This record gives sequence, structure tokens and C-alpha cells, in this order.
Amino acid sequence: MSTKHRHTMPKTAMDRTTQRLRAVITHEEFDYQALMDALKNYARPRDKVTRLLANKVIIRIKKGIYIFGSAYRKRPYSREILANLIYGPSCISLEYALHYHGLTPERVETMTSVTPKRSQQFSTPVGYFTYNRVPMAGFSIGMQRVELQDGCAFLMASAEKALADTLRCGYGLSLNTQKECYEFLTDSLRINETELRQLHSPLLKDIAQTYKSRKIMLLATIVQHLNRRQLKIEKGN
Repeated sequence: MSTKHRHTMPKTAMDRTTQRLRAVITHEEFDYQALMDALKNYARPRDKVTRLLANKVIIRIKKGIYIFGSAYRKRPYSREILANLIYGPSCISLEYALHYHGLTPERVETMTSVTPKRSQQFSTPVGYFTYNRVPMAGFSIGMQRVELQDGCAFLMASAEKALADTLRCGYGLSLNTQKECYEFLTDSLRINETELRQLHSPLLKDIAQTYKSRKIMLLATIVQHLNRRQLKIEKGN
């Protein structure tokens, strides 16, 4: 018997299983434990998983992480939630977070995150996910919890943390003066002064001290100077 026939489930049985899954698993992104809990009343749940994958009812993103197939979704899946699930602990940051917060103009396809664990990267059916290591001490500073309408949430770096992480993870990036740092921000990253002035310099200083990063301290000083200059302009008017 061919592999196709061995793993293909009759339509009526598939419909019943799918209805069961959708009744128990309400979110589009889920892990292996949630899948096993939903299939716990079946005699051979692992065989069910194999058939669900073969029939594209569910899609394996990586080992232990799944989404529903396109024909069985109630709403679009979240790549942000998947980023947190694929490798953790982690927080979306760097290029993706910079664009998310409107600091950089280019759309970013790769889902970029930071983690206190070893750096990793994953190529999945829904895109590329990268994880850069940062020190545990500063990992959670500036982290935000973003709530979605369906009750799910994901961890995203604030604009300050995303930019600080970009400087921290910029291996080989030599910035020794405020001028060099400012040119990197405005020329290489294409962040304008208006966006830089919106950043919170005390938070940047906290991150810089925790990371022990001169580059991030330069960034904090630049933001502080830009705000002071803007204040003088406003007072002059």
C-alpha cells in the first residue's frame, strides 16, 4: 500500500477530527501539547497527527509548533506569536521591530528576535525567523506585551529596545563618536530626527548600562541632545 493511501483519512472521519480540533484549539497557532490534549480521546493520537499533516489540516512550522491549514483557519495566523513560540525565551526586536514601530521605512520579511539563549535561525513554511543572543540581564528591559483582539499576545521590543539591540548585535559596527552614531542612525538605518526625538533617553541609558554598551550610551546622549535642542526652539517661538 502506498504512503499516500496509508496516511489519507476518509473525508467524514477527517471532518469529525477537524471539528474536534477547532472546538478545542481556538487559536491559529498551537504547540504539540495542545494538539495532544485535543486528540486525547483517540486511541492512536500520533497516527491522527500524521494524517492531519498529510491532509494539510495542520501545518508543522517546526518540531512541536503548528498552525491550521489555509482551508481550516478562522482568522489569519500571527507570525509574531509564532516568533515567540518557535524559540524561547525570545522577544521580537531588531529590524522587524524597528519597522513595526515606524522607525525604518523598509518592510522586513525576516522575523527578527533577540534571546538570552544561543543565537539561532529557522527556515519555516511561513518564513525565516532569526534569534540573536543578548545578555540575560538586559533581555527584558524595554520589552512590551502586545495584546491581540482574540486574547492572544506576543512579546515585542519597544522602539528604544529595538534600536539598542540593533546597536548591540551589530557585530563589527564601530561607532566611537556621537557624529558616527548619528550618521549610522540617519544614513544607514534611515531614521529621521523626528522619530529619534520620540525615544525615551532614560530607558536607553538603562539599557546601555545593563548591556555595558558605549554605542547605546552614545544613542541615549544623541536623543537627549535632540530633545534639548527642540525644547529651545519651541521656547524661542
